[in-house]
Amino acid sequence: MTIRIACLGDSLTRAQFSVDYLDLLERRHPPGDVRLARFGANGDFAHNLLQRLDAVVTNPPDVITVLIGTNDARASLADYPVDQAVKRKQLPELPSADWFQCLGAVVARLRAETDATIGLLSLPVLGQQLDGAAAQASQAYSRMVAEVAATDEVAYLPLHERQTEELRRADPPPIPYREVTPAAAVGVLLQHAVLRRSLDAIARRRGLVLTTDHIHQNSRGAALIAEVIDAGLLTRSR
Repeated sequence: MTIRIACLGDSLTRAQFSVDYLDLLERRHPPGDVRLARFGANGDFAHNLLQRLDAVVTNPPDVITVLIGTNDARASLADYPVDQAVKRKQLPELPSADWFQCLGAVVARLRAETDATIGLLSLPVLGQQLDGAAAQASQAYSRMVAEVAATDEVAYLPLHERQTEELRRADPPPIPYREVTPAAAVGVLLQHAVLRRSLDAIARRRGLVLTTDHIHQNSRGAALIAEVIDAGLLTRSR
């Protein structure tokens, strides 16, 4: 029986700037074993995801994964352009840890209007300095994801923990976190599309282990997303 999976999230799920974890997840299974639907939007906050659930509940899948919160965590950092994000994403208020609790409303609607098995992923690590402000922010928001999962009795998928483990094992150079600007994002796309550099090659040139730019995932980072989804949800759905 084919398992229908809806993957909800932001740019990491849309996969224009990241290696596509949906593709890697599909490759972990025999042909026809899983059918994936992508619901990713660049720059989304948890609030934005809450506004676009109609497309998910209209044709309910068997499994739903939610990977959201990276932009909420980034907005807590000193150099993040909050005002631009509020305008671009039409946010009704400034992002904050308290406001991120609307993730609970996302889960509540998915539970009320589908019979799907639901899994919330903790955030990928921001940057690769585990004691840095960016990584600490992604850890703090991951704890909030875990609290929502426990309160609403859905699966918690420990991506942040898995990536932290991977970074500790790799012992990467202490490259400071840099916020991604629109120009930097376009630069990655140009390198990838015009110069034909793989996202992994871009990551290597920058000394980054799991990402291309401290945020978006290379193959190693994306493979860990596929791994925790597979281990946490798909094995129990059979």
